[in-house]
Order: sequence, then C-alpha cells, then structure tokens
Amino acid sequence: MTRAILSSGDLIADRRAHYAEMMFEAGDHASAADVMRQALEIVPGWAPGLFRLGEMEEKAGHLDAAADAWRNVLKADAEDRFGASLKLASLGVTAQPDAPPSAYVETLFDAYAPTFETALVEKLDYRVPELLAEAIVRAGGSRHYRHAIDLGCGTGLMGERLRASVSFLQGIDLSEAMLRKAEEKRIYDRLEKGDVNELEKPEIPADLVVAADVFVYVGNLDRAFANIAEALEPGGLFAFSVETHETDGPSEEELLLQPSLRFTHSAAYVIGLLTRHGFTPLEMNKATIRHDRGEPLTGIVVVARRTG
Repeated sequence: MTRAILSSGDLIADRRAHYAEMMFEAGDHASAADVMRQALEIVPGWAPGLFRLGEMEEKAGHLDAAADAWRNVLKADAEDRFGASLKLASLGVTAQPDAPPSAYVETLFDAYAPTFETALVEKLDYRVPELLAEAIVRAGGSRHYRHAIDLGCGTGLMGERLRASVSFLQGIDLSEAMLRKAEEKRIYDRLEKGDVNELEKPEIPADLVVAADVFVYVGNLDRAFANIAEALEPGGLFAFSVETHETDGPSEEELLLQPSLRFTHSAAYVIGLLTRHGFTPLEMNKATIRHDRGEPLTGIVVVARRTG
C-alpha cells in the first residue's frame, strides 16, 4: 500500500525515495533506510515516507529506529492511515489494540481495489467465498433468503455466490473504491458505506448475514457480534470466517495481532462470543483459506443460527 501513496511534492525527495526502494528490493535494507532518511531531510513531515522508513529500518534489524519512524508517522498523520500504531504494537512497543484504526482499513482497501480480485484469486488462491457458500448450503439446504447482508462486501466476490439464493442483497463496506467496483457487477440491490462496529439494526431484520474475511481487520469482535445479532431475525444464519493462530490445540490467546497487521482469533474465543450473543454454531471447520508469501493460511469457516 505505502509504495503507491502520493508523491511527497518534492522532486528530489521523490527521486531519493525511489532509489531507496531500489536498494530495498535488492536486499540492501540498511542502505535503503539511509537514502530514505536523506529524502525525509527534505520533507520531514511526509507520512508515507516515514512509514516506509520504519519498514526499511525494521528489515535492517534496527527496531528502535523503526519504532521512532512510526511514532513520527503518528505525529504527521493523527488518523493513522498507514497503520503505524499497529506496527508499534507488533514490535511490542505498545499494547495490542482492540481494533485497527478505521482510517487505516479504509485507506488499505481503497488502494487495493483496482487489483484486489486478481491478487486474491489468481495469486493467493483465495477460497473464503467458495468455502462459505458451501457451508451456507450445508446449513440451510435449498433455503431462499429474503434479506442478506454481505458485510465487508469488497468487490462482490461473496455477493456473486449469494445472489441466486437471495431476494434482496445488501452490501456494506468501509471502502468507497471497493463499493464502486462492486457496483459495476450489478449484483447488489443496495450498496452502502459502513463499519461493522457501527452496523445499525435494519427496519426489517435480515435472515442471513455473511462476513467473508472481514474480522481479520476488526480485532475484538464483541461489538460486531452484538450488532449482527440485532440485525438478524431468530432462525437467521450468520456465516463468517476468521484466521486462526491455533495449530493442534486450544490457544490461551483469544486474539492476536500478526506481523501482517491482521488479527487472528481462536476457536474458543469465537464459540464464547457466539454463545454470549445468542447464536448456536452449526458448523465450524478449519481450512486453508488462502496463501501468504507462499505459505498456507489456516482459517475457521463458521455458520451459526440466531436463537432469539
């Protein structure tokens, strides 16, 4: 994301930042950081450059310098569009937050929108929509849904699989760029910008809520699950995925911020929240949901029924 952010506004600074990137790609991380610092001498308040400097310092093993760079990002960009607070938490410099900054998530997906589907489906073998669609069919059979809400709908990968079994399909996403991509497909009856933690109770309750690969960017899920319970009618289905840090047994950690700046959740944490908010789990299956840097990522695919 950060490499595609706007220019610093100074040609010389931009040129030095470009040289720094070339050195970084060549594996000379310390020299890359040196050259990026030279660029920042010209434009000291350039938040994208400061964030990238932190990444270069981190890769070079200069963790204190990386932390300093990310603290300076927060001074330059109070909304934290680049996730500097998450980087500081991942280093152990600050406590793990309950949630990422909403401006970071919005900026991230606005930048991803043009290449989102190509990157996920063709390069990362993204399987969440397919796995969730299959799980919904197993739980609901041939049921036709009156009103489905696709939370974090993105470009519509999940909506494409829901359309045939839904009378009214609503998509909600934090990124306007993603919503524009979804609108091009003409599969949703309504699209709107929104945050799962701010989800309002619809006038007519939904009978299906789906959140495909959304909660990795939410963190603490208590508020989200409470809102979804309010949005669903008794007997309605809630289908979602999480990434998990568990291997062969239960983990003492309920949620963890990963170096990828995505949150993982334990099965015990998910079950506890479902029970607290009036859901009965129908299916919870571990599966490889995509690849990251060539390695398989394990997730949990869940379908639960709202018990009322």
